[in-house]
Amino acid sequence: MKNGIKIVTIGGGSSYTPELMEGLIKRYPELPIREIWLVDIPEGEEKLNIVGALAKRMWSATPYDVRIYLTLDRREALKDADFVTTQFRVGLLDARIIDERIPLSHGMLGQETNGAGGIFKAFRTIPVMKAIIDDMRELCPEAWLINFANPSGMVTEAVIKHFGWKKCIGLCNVPEIAMMREPAVIAQERKDMHYRFAGLNHFHWHKVFDSNGMDITRELIAHINDKDGGTPANIYQAEFPLELLYSTNLLPCGYHRYYYMKKEMLQHSLAEFAKGETRAEQMKNVEKTLFELYKDENLASKPAELEKRGGAYYSDAACTCIHAIHNDKKIHMVVSTVNKGALPCLAPDSIVEVSSILSATGAEPLAWGEMRAHEKGWLQLMKAMEECIIEAAITGDYGMALEAFTMNPLVDNGAEAKAVLDELFVAHENHLPQFAAKIRELKKQGVVPKDPVAAELIAQRNGGKI
Repeated sequence: MKNGIKIVTIGGGSSYTPELMEGLIKRYPELPIREIWLVDIPEGEEKLNIVGALAKRMWSATPYDVRIYLTLDRREALKDADFVTTQFRVGLLDARIIDERIPLSHGMLGQETNGAGGIFKAFRTIPVMKAIIDDMRELCPEAWLINFANPSGMVTEAVIKHFGWKKCIGLCNVPEIAMMREPAVIAQERKDMHYRFAGLNHFHWHKVFDSNGMDITRELIAHINDKDGGTPANIYQAEFPLELLYSTNLLPCGYHRYYYMKKEMLQHSLAEFAKGETRAEQMKNVEKTLFELYKDENLASKPAELEKRGGAYYSDAACTCIHAIHNDKKIHMVVSTVNKGALPCLAPDSIVEVSSILSATGAEPLAWGEMRAHEKGWLQLMKAMEECIIEAAITGDYGMALEAFTMNPLVDNGAEAKAVLDELFVAHENHLPQFAAKIRELKKQGVVPKDPVAAELIAQRNGGKI
């Protein structure tokens, strides 16, 4: 039997890695780790070296004998891994800037995991995940994959349903933030509140009960527009219409703002776009600041500034998940996993984001039961769109990609939607080999991104050529 756990993190040069290290250090007494491998690609080597050095300092400041390895060779890292975590971004932050700016240049939302931008993030990410699964099947066939590469729900569905890797859990920080922050707004403690979540990644609702089993969801709805009410830092806090929420008696996640208040969210995004301050551009500046902090040879802990990133607490959720599986904890977590009838309005093999019990066998979803027409209609539309996105990402079917655009509530229909689709295809040519033939055709037709910032980023990548 092996002496200790081997963890591999793909996307190890991420600014979130110090949080992952902090979470593993905190849990070490019950999670005896032997080695951690941080893996990245050549374009991310500088960041990998910076954050890897910080990770080593963090472990050196503990009494634990854990070896940290940095590598650009994924296969070398994966051999005999027990847990693999994925937190990579194909195309780095420049790809996210392009995802946001091109749709906004046409007057549409280009949010990272919603709308046109989220669709293209899936197109880039899912094929890479397929290559990772192929390597894992050969090199660590018993490993658990803990995914928080976005769009997490769709990536997890591709892994489990299409690539056949059953030992996979998809994570998101949004439920974690809600459960961390909501109790205080009604002067309660987390230990005295019982949460139930149901829906899809970045499109779920939840209910809350007190220690006597009384439904206190309505009390929390009254505070949902408070500044510390549980909305992640990366979502503009347009005010939810309380009458709608009281009618549903459900707390929507922060991302519902893009669907319930589409106009207000679009106007805010367009105002940021006009100033050259899309969320992606803001995050590039935050990340630059973080890596300057990480370079400090006296720093041996996670800096507080990391919480400015919208994905704060992702990594801590990953640590909790690993801890629950390794130690058969049977604890409540909100994860993306196989539906198994938890939401009867969706297929049993769909991936849903629901309250689950995490143990050595993985996630066991808790039954929610029938949804009312409002929630059911939204979920069925969003899941159908996700299925189109996944199929297009795997097959390279342009028509299927256009279907996904047509279904997405945040993408306008008609010629303008097709223009955005085509510009994004050309912009991300280097990361979309499955669509290569269509992209060549589009380029022959003269399709080029109109947004000057996106065009400049593409030119830099291509040695001066768009």
